[in-house]
Amino acid sequence: MKKYLNTLFITTQGTYLSKEGETVAVKIEQKTKMRIPIHTIGGIVCFGVVTCSPFLMGFCAENDVSISFLTKNGRFLAMVKGPASGNVLLRRNQFRMADCMKTSAFVAGFILTGKLANCRAVLERSLRDHKDKLNQEAVQKVSKRLSIYIQKELNHENLDSLRGVEGDAAHQYFSVFNELIFTLSKNFVFAGRNRRPPVDRVNCLLSFIYTLLMHDVRSALEAVGLDSAVGFLHKDRPGRPSLALDMMEEFRPFLADRLVLSLINRNQIRDEGFSIKETGAVVMDDETRKIVLTAYQKRKQDILTHPFLNEKMEVGNLFFYQALLLARYIRGDIDGYPPFIWK
Repeated sequence: MKKYLNTLFITTQGTYLSKEGETVAVKIEQKTKMRIPIHTIGGIVCFGVVTCSPFLMGFCAENDVSISFLTKNGRFLAMVKGPASGNVLLRRNQFRMADCMKTSAFVAGFILTGKLANCRAVLERSLRDHKDKLNQEAVQKVSKRLSIYIQKELNHENLDSLRGVEGDAAHQYFSVFNELIFTLSKNFVFAGRNRRPPVDRVNCLLSFIYTLLMHDVRSALEAVGLDSAVGFLHKDRPGRPSLALDMMEEFRPFLADRLVLSLINRNQIRDEGFSIKETGAVVMDDETRKIVLTAYQKRKQDILTHPFLNEKMEVGNLFFYQALLLARYIRGDIDGYPPFIWK
């Protein structure tokens, strides 16, 4: 069993990362604050003004440790990654399948089944645990709508039709997302999804955690030899990790959305942890960002039983095993891609 290793998040501005022996040295104001053995790290994510020595970059590439650079507020900039691993025949099959609209629609149907089932699970879990705090009728209506989509609408051979279903399903789901927020604070109100930049605190949290999720999913896909840029549901664009965005869909509600709701409803974050820029963009401060990163890393350590493999594993391992299952399907070892469905 592969151990999905921890991600090292660097948020302190001015930090310098370098190689010291078999470790990553973290230096702040020319003082070494810690040394972390390379074999304990699965990836490094740098926020804002963080620099790395060329020797460290080469060292990480040799040890299959990716380094991602983000703005201080979490917008992805670039990634340093070693040579592509895996069988070139696997990637050739991936490219051929992605070029076939019928096959792409077939795979997209599996992906959307996972996403919509997990969105519905989030709603049903809230109805079960907090029915006295939300508009039951509205949430139940959306849950039933998602169920109908899963049963009748996800077997299209037309990819554009599936994208239309996904768009409407996402609209329905987010139309009742505010019902799942129980805090009395008027500053954590969700009126709809917005991004680039997010203009409220809830969307700021969602976008930030989605970025973290993309890093982990992308690393898992590349670890099994797949090309993270060639997807099935999302269209190819230069610089866009389309396959990572595809696989993210089934994890967004289960991991990211639930984590945002937990952080808000348990009062782990405060109103004053966010500020509004002149452009209207909402950003979190350093302390809030650290709280979110810690909570995300802790959530990845939770144990669950994989619904398809029937094995107990950490949540952080899910990305790797789903990437393996997708690779098995692309190689022809199994008849379809089994998405992760939260139970």
